[in-house]
Amino acid sequence: MDRSASAVWHGSLKEGKGTISTQSGVLKETQYSFGSRFETGIGTNPEELIAAAHAGCFTMALSAQLTGAGLTPDSIETTAVLTLEMKKEEGPTVTKIHLTTKAKVPTATKEKFDELAKTAKEGCPISRLLKAAEITLDATLEA
Repeated sequence: MDRSASAVWHGSLKEGKGTISTQSGVLKETQYSFGSRFETGIGTNPEELIAAAHAGCFTMALSAQLTGAGLTPDSIETTAVLTLEMKKEEGPTVTKIHLTTKAKVPTATKEKFDELAKTAKEGCPISRLLKAAEITLDATLEA
């Protein structure tokens, strides 16, 4: 299975601007720039898109883990916070991603939920892709 996205950039790094589009069309010529990546400009940026991908991937992986254990989640909500360190010797580097998830899973015990959340964090394809970064998780089972 292949998925694709494209980027177009015009101009210099700081003054230029670009667009990002995805195969599905969900993103179509979505603006990004130096300002949206490193300051507070309007538009998206690669790190935000990676965080979104990781949140989505982990959430689906946790659902799969729960379902495989005979537990059906009512809901799972995940936020991913990606840390881009600017002062690394090798240049800007993604060093950490922190996942925060909360789920409503009738009949799940906290112990089983924590075990499955850890497995999902370690096994989701985006976690495996990003294993050079420190990936941490706070998982909450709601009543």
